Amino acid sequence: MQGDLFQRTPVLLGDNAGAKREEIYSYFVSTFNRYEQLFEMLACEKAYFIKPISLRHPLIFYLGHTATFFINKLILAGLLQERINPEFEAIFAVGVDEMSWDDLDDAHYVWPTVAEVMAYRNRVREVVGQLIQTGPLTLPIDWDHPWWVILMGIEHERIHLETSSVLIRQHALEYVNPHPAWQPCRKSGPAPQNQLLAIPAGVVRLGKDKSAPLYGWDNEYGLHENAVPAFQASRYLVSNREFLDFVEAGGYAADSCWEAEGLAWKAYSRAGHPNFWIKGDEGDAWRLRLMAEIVAMPWDWPVELNCHEARAFCNWKKMLTGQAVRLATEDEWQRLHEYCGLTEIEPGIAAPANIHLDHYASPCPVSEFRHGEWYDVIGNVWQWTETPIYPYSGFETHPLYDDFTMPTFDGQHALFKGGSWISCGNEAQSCARYAFRRHFFQHAGFRYVVADVPAGMETSNYETDRLLSEYAEFHYGDEYFGVSNFPQALAEIAIRAMGDKRARNALDLGCATGRATFELARHFEQVTGIDFSARFIGLGAQMAEQGILRYTLVDEGKLISYRERRLADLGLEETRGKVGFFQGDACNLKPLFCGYDLILAANLIDRLYSPAKFLDSVHERLNMGGLLLIASPYTWLEEHTRIEEWTGGFKKNAGNFTTLDGLKERLGAHFRLMQAPLDVPFVIRETRRKFQHTVSEVTLWERIA
Repeated sequence: MQGDLFQRTPVLLGDNAGAKREEIYSYFVSTFNRYEQLFEMLACEKAYFIKPISLRHPLIFYLGHTATFFINKLILAGLLQERINPEFEAIFAVGVDEMSWDDLDDAHYVWPTVAEVMAYRNRVREVVGQLIQTGPLTLPIDWDHPWWVILMGIEHERIHLETSSVLIRQHALEYVNPHPAWQPCRKSGPAPQNQLLAIPAGVVRLGKDKSAPLYGWDNEYGLHENAVPAFQASRYLVSNREFLDFVEAGGYAADSCWEAEGLAWKAYSRAGHPNFWIKGDEGDAWRLRLMAEIVAMPWDWPVELNCHEARAFCNWKKMLTGQAVRLATEDEWQRLHEYCGLTEIEPGIAAPANIHLDHYASPCPVSEFRHGEWYDVIGNVWQWTETPIYPYSGFETHPLYDDFTMPTFDGQHALFKGGSWISCGNEAQSCARYAFRRHFFQHAGFRYVVADVPAGMETSNYETDRLLSEYAEFHYGDEYFGVSNFPQALAEIAIRAMGDKRARNALDLGCATGRATFELARHFEQVTGIDFSARFIGLGAQMAEQGILRYTLVDEGKLISYRERRLADLGLEETRGKVGFFQGDACNLKPLFCGYDLILAANLIDRLYSPAKFLDSVHERLNMGGLLLIASPYTWLEEHTRIEEWTGGFKKNAGNFTTLDGLKERLGAHFRLMQAPLDVPFVIRETRRKFQHTVSEVTLWERIA
């Protein structure tokens, strides 16, 4: 590119607030200008209102969207008190993240004119610029700082600089014109022969602290550490020429190369070659669509495609060579980045890669920028990975943009790494984590790896079932109104009552999502959790297997918040290997569930269809001298238990017959009541402002016969 380098994302530390203010102002203005300059490539007014692709809004939306983002977020942050144009700040607020390739946006919008949107942008420029130049500023600027939202707006516009450039590239050629500030690379030659080079095993440590000196999006924070086995990675990104072999071998027609999701996309789209390839009129004269022109195919440039196509190529190459070819994982890409000795892009000098608009407004030959023994470890085009985006340990949403990453934690959005020629600011950092649906087109290609181990998949999904989420919070979440965690409190009572008794095996019957199961495993050698609900058991088993639960909670109406809970944070990591979870009926347990030194039955008996069956046989599950802890609020309901099956809570012989009376009657032949009953309260959160506050009666029984 000609002219000065596009400004890098600023360091947010320092002791000179005045200088930092000017740096941020310059960053804002240069980004705002560059974004508008991209739209100067549109050839006419009509180009703003015709959709480049059916899955996205027309470009007039994106011209307005980044400006309204500033105002909407600054209002939320309290840095602005008044809106500029409430109508614009509503219609330009939310874009489109299609659920599938055939999820067409058929909504009809009445868009303002280009002149009206530009006038709005000019007003936003004035308002935000004045805020930056005159608003109070203290350093450093971090996640909790009021000015964080200003950087958020600037980095958000830089993201859309890239995504809007892709839409322009997908626009009909009649709607775009070449522009002197957006000149593509003109170099091309024979493609180099790709080869695999070895990378030794190593440990990667990903995630940054909130004290990091540069702006970051929520998904970058937290911690992920992993030992990466040795693998091989292709020296070059896959070039157009290398991918041509797949096309000419009939790869698009060979269903065996495609995974199920990719096969469905291929059938729907009728794809027979990469999206930006254009078949010439004569013979095999392939051409390539750039942003504003069509050029003779540069065979030594990286191929650009979606994740399905990249995976199909890897599967084809696997069948061809017999090697375990696949896309890299995020961890493997990070290991390659570190092994090549790469550092972050420095200010003031051109990047040693085709990135940050430092060189071209297009890809360039895959052999131009060398990084150690590899090429294009960063830059040129993004590199699809096998990793669906997931949250690092300690992930939190930012309160002013809680839906930036959360909607992508669905297993359907694949990460890509490394950045492209237009990736700027935060996007150009090695910690950047952007993910798109696998059928999505960006300035993205791939390199392949050969590894002895399959690509591991991190858990990313958040439990959204309301009941399950409420119980996950009840067991593993916050304490409310000073009431202690109920499953933990019961486990502590049970462990104290055990004293010096043998503590080999315990049973948590009606364990729900399993917190007490893990708490008992602090003291017992092995603990079994059983619940009638397979869905509850699934969360407990997930916690045992992965050490983590993620779920959503209702705040009010359609508003939700997100939670992440880890056994390690509760001091229970060492118990994971000592628990087992099973589905079962407390009234009809399988014979193998016996020989326990303790049975905990929490809030269970008043939900059983036949409490008598349980109470009359529970002694058979306990060792002699073993303990039975029963906790219940005695909320008998006919929807759970027929009234004739109730253990108590009714009149008998003209007097009150309580559940405690019934327990003594049913258990007396085999147990002694060890102490007076205890009242143990618990709180279940329903919404941010609605809670159930209940008191459970706890009785402890020792088996004597």
